[in-house]
Amino acid sequence: MSFSITIESFAECLDELKPLFPIHYKELALNQDEVPLDPQYEVYIAREQAGELLFVVVRDEEETIVGYFIGFIAPGLHYQTCLTCTMDIFYVLQGSRGSQLGFRLFKFVERELRYRGVNRWFVGSKCHKDASRLFEALEFEKVEVYYSKFLGV
Repeated sequence: MSFSITIESFAECLDELKPLFPIHYKELALNQDEVPLDPQYEVYIAREQAGELLFVVVRDEEETIVGYFIGFIAPGLHYQTCLTCTMDIFYVLQGSRGSQLGFRLFKFVERELRYRGVNRWFVGSKCHKDASRLFEALEFEKVEVYYSKFLGV
């Protein structure tokens, strides 16, 4: 099976994406009984309109979305001269995994970030669905460990 990887408009793809987000959420999200999926779509759209959102889509031969990457691009809050991409989310549907599609998606994103003059790129991985092997294969450096505590408030 062949796949295409392209930059698309988040706002224009939103209706097509909405059925994928619950699948992504069910597989990866923590505290699902306490924290329901409820994206702030208007914030994503506003960030896209401001030129601060990178949305990359993977489509199969039928032009169906089977994967995506969303990252925010802006000068660092602590380093205003350093244009930074911070990954928000990425996902590849289970039926499309195993063909190095995640690797190809991230290589595409890297080329686009270089083209846009981004200096630094941060990505993250869920510990219970670890993607560290992917990031290490892409030559990312482990720089931080992130913790979470549900407070139930």
